[in-house]
Amino acid sequence: MQELGMRYRARWIYTTFIMTAVFLCSSYKPLPVYEPEPILPEFILNIPSYKFIEPDFNDYSDPVITCDSASSTIQFSRAGNLILLRAKADTTEGYFILDTGAPYLILNMTYFRGYPGNPTAEGSEGGITGSVSSATPTRVKELTMGGFHYHGVEADRINLGHIEDSKGVKILGLFGMQLFKRFEMIIDYENNLIHLHLIQKKEARVYKSEMLRDATAYNTFPIQIKDNKLLLNAIIGGKTLSFVIDTGAESNIIDSRLPNKVFNNITINRRVVLAGNGQRKVEALYGDMSDFKIGDVSITKLPFLVTNLEEMCTAYNVSCLDGMLGFDFLSLHKIGFNFVTRKMYIWK
Repeated sequence: MQELGMRYRARWIYTTFIMTAVFLCSSYKPLPVYEPEPILPEFILNIPSYKFIEPDFNDYSDPVITCDSASSTIQFSRAGNLILLRAKADTTEGYFILDTGAPYLILNMTYFRGYPGNPTAEGSEGGITGSVSSATPTRVKELTMGGFHYHGVEADRINLGHIEDSKGVKILGLFGMQLFKRFEMIIDYENNLIHLHLIQKKEARVYKSEMLRDATAYNTFPIQIKDNKLLLNAIIGGKTLSFVIDTGAESNIIDSRLPNKVFNNITINRRVVLAGNGQRKVEALYGDMSDFKIGDVSITKLPFLVTNLEEMCTAYNVSCLDGMLGFDFLSLHKIGFNFVTRKMYIWK
């Protein structure tokens, strides 16, 4: 009798287990799993990774600018998604990258090693891919680009070999934001043209290029310039974010530490490995942003790299930036900037 009771109890336990398992299996819905493509062999990320740790070096005085003509149209070359401008620094002539993500003139140490100057007192420069060698300040007597002449230009020198290696082009340096603070600049990626106008004091409030006469042809947005950094506010997922507008960045970048509601608007489609001029390689995600809004204008599909920007925030020595807008944003339409009145123009 006792044996029969134990048999019924065992059968009850077994039946209960089976019924529970069936219920759980029937109600189970697997979570969606992102299966990324294989990691790409390498992605060379050319972004400003210069450490601006010394306040004295941030406070470079603006150079004196003279010109053959106040307006000039310059044909530029391309190295991948980078804009190359031909210019002359004293007696050295060659290509410089237009890089609004850099604060001022950056020279390639390889070609300006003989210039006088002392290395920064401490530290090294920081970027997404780690620290790089510290900058060495110097001075260029005359910098000539098109019909514009800059006199007494203070600059930093660093090694830009990582860009030269990835692009196969000799790069003398980077034209940073300080060089264009008195200009209106219109970039036409389709025709590889830059239209520059040196804005005089008497026309500061009224000047507009002939290309801007038809106000219905473009949208206007406010921009900011802080510490020689060009900033734009954008809205993603209802949150206002601050981006650096960077002509020297080949991709748009957003900080992976932002709230989840921002990333609800991004469809990830692959992983990449970032390699810059730092000492390590960093894995990042790559996807499309579905809701990127500037003012009243929405961009429904904009590619972004998602990675941790903590070290870059330290490098900029300001309140943390939420990301960078590079080639993928800038090349969507003809785009212009008036750095005096702090306005950005995007053609429709």
